[in-house]
Amino acid sequence: MFKCGDMAVYPAHGVGKIESIEHKKIGDQEQAFYIMKIVDTGMVVMIPTTGRCTGLRNIIAGDQVEKVYDILRDKKINIAPQPWNQRYRDYMQKIKTGSVYEIAAVLRDLNALSSDKNLSFGERKMMDTARNLLIKEIAIAKKTKEDKVEEQLAEIFS
Repeated sequence: MFKCGDMAVYPAHGVGKIESIEHKKIGDQEQAFYIMKIVDTGMVVMIPTTGRCTGLRNIIAGDQVEKVYDILRDKKINIAPQPWNQRYRDYMQKIKTGSVYEIAAVLRDLNALSSDKNLSFGERKMMDTARNLLIKEIAIAKKTKEDKVEEQLAEIFS
């Protein structure tokens, strides 16, 4: 259960702040919703407070950031040869899980691919999305500026 003012991660949208909890009547039932403002885009989303499928989760703890960096540093990856659109679907599924570790794996894989060949427009956009999602969450987890996290990612991938 989250409360107003809490920061949380909503899959595929990123880090947001719980602005309020509102009750809405839908059909015959009244249901509670988190009203969350996404930090990156300013978009406001309404998320049911109950049910397994909400996907809303806490920001990772600061001590979990190193595990994310370990995933990004891992050079022993095997990217199966497949059409770009199949790879895009697979990576999009990973991003939609909302798992910071899955998002890190997507960024790592796309970065490795980009050094071998030109990425499609969709893959480049996905790489930017994964990078932005990670930067926001890591900055909050480590209580640091996003610029510093960007520098750390650049160092890992250089």
